[in-house]
Amino acid sequence: MPSPSPTRSSFASRLVATSRRWFDTQAAFDQADREHPDGATGGRHRIDWLRAAPFIGMHLACLMVLWVGVSTTAVAVAVALYAIRMFALTGFYHRYFSHRTFRASRAVQFVFALIGASSVQRGPLWWAAHHRNHHRHADTVADPHSPSQRGFWWSHAGWFLTHDGFRTDWERIPDLARYPELRWLDRFDTVVPVLLAAALYGLGATLERFAPQLDTNGPQLLAWGFFVSTVVLFHATVTINSLAHRFGRRRFETRDDSRNNLWLALLTFGEGWHNNHHFFPGTARQGFRWWEVDLTWYGLRLLATLGLVHDLKPVPTWVLARMRS
Repeated sequence: MPSPSPTRSSFASRLVATSRRWFDTQAAFDQADREHPDGATGGRHRIDWLRAAPFIGMHLACLMVLWVGVSTTAVAVAVALYAIRMFALTGFYHRYFSHRTFRASRAVQFVFALIGASSVQRGPLWWAAHHRNHHRHADTVADPHSPSQRGFWWSHAGWFLTHDGFRTDWERIPDLARYPELRWLDRFDTVVPVLLAAALYGLGATLERFAPQLDTNGPQLLAWGFFVSTVVLFHATVTINSLAHRFGRRRFETRDDSRNNLWLALLTFGEGWHNNHHFFPGTARQGFRWWEVDLTWYGLRLLATLGLVHDLKPVPTWVLARMRS
């Protein structure tokens, strides 16, 4: 019997390693490092299409809506999950984990990390590490997602599907890496989304049986509540990488191309005030003027009133004095 060809054997080995990484982000990185030992070969900076298969599959799964139909209940669930998870991403993944602009108990920290993890935007440590690197190198060749360096699609979706994009840069997050529960969420970042998808299917099946007047079912809630809501949430979030560095007004002169954009701010609960943020990222508020709508800031103020978070860092007086408009 002839032995398997080297090419077939190599593909099978890569498929096994990639399958492990879908469920355990720390698995088999040594082999990948041997395949692409440095960035000079370009391998570490090319899209890993095999590992990106679940990401592509989520987009294709949105086509389920053609078969499962739509209901007011399904759309309401999709919108609610968009809003809850957007707040977890902007308020905690970004303003808390990445920039430490307020304080929270370990329990509150974990709850919102859990909600953020359900967004399928990987774990809080990965997210914070990459975002801190973005601020260190914004719109330079070292920026992981600069549209001026690599173009729109790379900044919007391509960068995080590479070998380096999948990595968590532990050197950037020593303050967060000491929490084992956050490290677990980061390592097994598919667990929470899978549980959310299963819960939505179960909820839909239950409603179909006990509340048929709501006109929904398991496949429908799975399609709208998980796939559609998650894909829209993803693309809304990454507009800050791709569009907020291209379109809008520059209130502050910064070393990068960040811009303020009202429409992106509405879509992302305040993240569109991106030039404000790049000028002074150390505040929990990104809409510096009263009319700059910042839903995440309002939500954080509510949590502070309830005693769940505290020490929200304000916009300093000297920053307000520098504003041109």
